[in-house]
Amino acid sequence: MSQLYSFNEFRRTPRRVFFDRAELNQLLSLYSRNVASGEWRDYAIDQVGGAAIFSVFRHTHDAPLYAIAKQRNNRSIEYVVFSGREKLKRAKTLGDALKIFRKRLRVVS
Repeated sequence: MSQLYSFNEFRRTPRRVFFDRAELNQLLSLYSRNVASGEWRDYAIDQVGGAAIFSVFRHTHDAPLYAIAKQRNNRSIEYVVFSGREKLKRAKTLGDALKIFRKRLRVVS
């Protein structure tokens, strides 16, 4: 007698990606500095497919100003900073990806 197998039982499910404690500390530190300066007001952490996404908002009901995504590509992890649909920075470490948010000095009279 033949045996019936379901393909769903044998398909690999994509591994879920999460931010670890050190990454969350970096993200929340950046967030708190920008909240203190009055630029950002809210944040959200989502998990979509094979990515964990930290989004920041100016107003609660607006689209996110920036989204920092941790993505799994094959066997490596990649961090991408988005502004809307535009990719601003792509890096192998979160620290390198967050360098885009460093303030530039400007002359104030």
